[in-house]
Amino acid sequence: MLLEALIGILIFSIGILALLGMQAIAMRATVDSKYRSEASFLANEIIGQMWVDRDNLANYVTPAACADHPACNAWVARVQAVLPNATGADAPIIAVAGSQVIVTIFWRRPGETDRSAHTVAATINNPG
Repeated sequence: MLLEALIGILIFSIGILALLGMQAIAMRATVDSKYRSEASFLANEIIGQMWVDRDNLANYVTPAACADHPACNAWVARVQAVLPNATGADAPIIAVAGSQVIVTIFWRRPGETDRSAHTVAATINNPG
């Protein structure tokens, strides 16, 4: 009877450990989802701003021209404030080639070395 109780406790303990592991994985996925949705929102925000200011697309190229453009500069600061480790080599990149715009946002989750990225491409044409 004691042996059966010990085996029951062992099986119960393994089940509890499995539940804790699943909870940790679920929390990590939730945090990753939050950062991805934030990056998506931020990329769409700057593309929307570029649609409004489509005559000055070249001023949004990062890092060269963006430093002189207040809206772009404010957006980069917002990206760095919202996403973890989105600075330095992981700073957001905006590339413009004619009417083609590519926005890439990088970030690193706290405690990790792999970087995540979200890229959005858009074509911004002048009406006419």
